[in-house]
Amino acid sequence: MRLYPHSFSPISFHFAQSPRDFIVQEIPLYEWSDQGEHLILQIRKKGLSTQEMIKILCQVIGCKTKEVGYAGLKDKNALTTQYISLPYSLYAKVIASQDTLASKNIKILSFARHHNKIRIGHLKGNAFFIRLKKVMPHDLCKLESIMQKISIEGIPNYFGFQRFGKFGDNFLEGKQIIDGSKKIRDRQLSEFLISSYQSHLFNQWLAHRIKLCKILQAFSPKDAHMALGDQFHLTISAQEIKLLAQQPHFFKIFQGDALHHYPYGKLFFAQDANMQDAQRFIQKDISPCGLLYGKKTTLPTDLALHLQMPFIDPKIGAIGSYRFAWVFPQKLKYHYIPQKAHLELSFELPKGSYATILLEALCNHEIKGGDDV
Repeated sequence: MRLYPHSFSPISFHFAQSPRDFIVQEIPLYEWSDQGEHLILQIRKKGLSTQEMIKILCQVIGCKTKEVGYAGLKDKNALTTQYISLPYSLYAKVIASQDTLASKNIKILSFARHHNKIRIGHLKGNAFFIRLKKVMPHDLCKLESIMQKISIEGIPNYFGFQRFGKFGDNFLEGKQIIDGSKKIRDRQLSEFLISSYQSHLFNQWLAHRIKLCKILQAFSPKDAHMALGDQFHLTISAQEIKLLAQQPHFFKIFQGDALHHYPYGKLFFAQDANMQDAQRFIQKDISPCGLLYGKKTTLPTDLALHLQMPFIDPKIGAIGSYRFAWVFPQKLKYHYIPQKAHLELSFELPKGSYATILLEALCNHEIKGGDDV
């Protein structure tokens, strides 16, 4: 269960992932050099996943999927714009195929050249436009207030429902693969399911930490000391709890936490729960990170490791990494249309973050996919 920091009654509205109401535009990591052996295409697709788009593209122009470079996967049920790379030798075939591709909901918006093939992760982030429907006027003030808080404080960086399949349970297959009770010959599918299990553990850890922070926010140091001992089995003094509660951000930094310069930079670990790191966090200079457990990852230490341990499966043999626990949406704007009860949102998120998680933070409950929220 995904938890959110703000305590208010859930808000309902209608959100449908459709090309009309959900628009995504990729923000490239760097400018194209206009020189080199790679052709860069800015592509707008509708009603297609990135993999489906690539398959059609390869069939039409006659190239292999391994020749196509892309930075990230984009939603199927949306109007999305992203960049892909191809060998420049295919330029003439691409030009000749534009009308055929357009008939299949793939439109080429621009051409460029670059020295390097686009690789996974080679993007700064994504810009979103979302139209929410059935937003009642009496909920608008509440939504405006939470959007102001989100602009300042950011949101938890959960993996969204899209990560876990149609029924939200593909991580269970990943766990079965790890446990040895299930074998899948398709290596790519097996790796995807295992990474889904890693994502599930991350989400569980993040919800656990948010629950802890809610206790620190709601209780006196004395009562919080008792609750943290009972529920989290933390060996921590009342004075340490008081210092944690004084940190300006809702999400508290614990000794041993993995921290990362935001949005780019190096990973480092908190030596103690000091106010300097907490100030840098509220100023959006750094952000705490959660573990996607696997090989070749350095574990957090001290209290942070104690809180991480329930969400580590030592049988995972995949490569591990760290992920921002908290992100800060940029350029968050909204426009309300009272005649239609529509709320139009636009914002930017760093790579790997989900727009639907921002919507969950707004409505204060999980979105499973589909229509009414």
